Amino acid sequence: MSHDVITRFGQSVIQHGPENDRVYLMKLAEDDLPEVITNIKSLAARHNYSKAFVKVPQSAQSQFADHGYRVEAEVPGLFKGRENGAFMAYYFHPERRLDPAADRVEKVLEVAGDRSKKRHMISLPTGCDCQLATPDHCQQMAKLYRETFASYPFPIHDPQYLTTTMADNVVYAGIWQGDQLLALASAETDLSNSNAELTDFATDGHWRGQGLASILLQYLEAQLQSLRIKTCYTIARALSYGMNICFAQNGYKFAGTLVKNTQISGSLESMNVWHKRAEVTNSAHCCRPES
Repeated sequence: MSHDVITRFGQSVIQHGPENDRVYLMKLAEDDLPEVITNIKSLAARHNYSKAFVKVPQSAQSQFADHGYRVEAEVPGLFKGRENGAFMAYYFHPERRLDPAADRVEKVLEVAGDRSKKRHMISLPTGCDCQLATPDHCQQMAKLYRETFASYPFPIHDPQYLTTTMADNVVYAGIWQGDQLLALASAETDLSNSNAELTDFATDGHWRGQGLASILLQYLEAQLQSLRIKTCYTIARALSYGMNICFAQNGYKFAGTLVKNTQISGSLESMNVWHKRAEVTNSAHCCRPES
């Protein structure tokens, strides 16, 4: 399987490729404006991509808006806890902006909002341990990701990719029962902007519904305190009741929906953005979604 690639334009970081059929400006260096906007358009035209989306600070939004981008999600304090940020989109193929599952997305958000008011404490299941992952775990981690996702926007099925990102800017945590890996998640940190994306949640099929995602979320939040992260956010599958409820119950606020944004398990899916101001958390006891 081919994967989208990560490249640079100046000091800006861009992901693009046929898997997601898009260009994603992951990190903007404002010195690259306005040329980076033209570069994204040229890249999309060259490969016939149907969408571009960008993660940018408020100070840069007007330049993208002048080129036809529109805001799909806004995150307060995304940049260094002081400046708001936005995910903005441009559709080269207008049909991509139409999501036939939009009504189902709204239902998921409605249920997540209702369930966010219902919380109770949960501890790790008996005999389980929640801890940071190390390079020695990467083979096991890749296996769980392969079992969970038929395809994914980043090559998390590859142990070498996990090892490389672990050494770079990604914090991985897992829940084990003995030698068996039950669940995984990660925090992709941007230390220069004091934010982190909570992502790559996967749970062994026999352990779903046990609140393990919430345990991992709170554990990772606690780990991020030493890195002085000020804003946490996630880009969650918009049709996943479990993940949207998990973030809503853990104090995250809905920021907007990225329409048909990400290819997961073979199809383009809309994604919901949730955000939270970082705060001290207790990783020993976690909130579990009620069934």
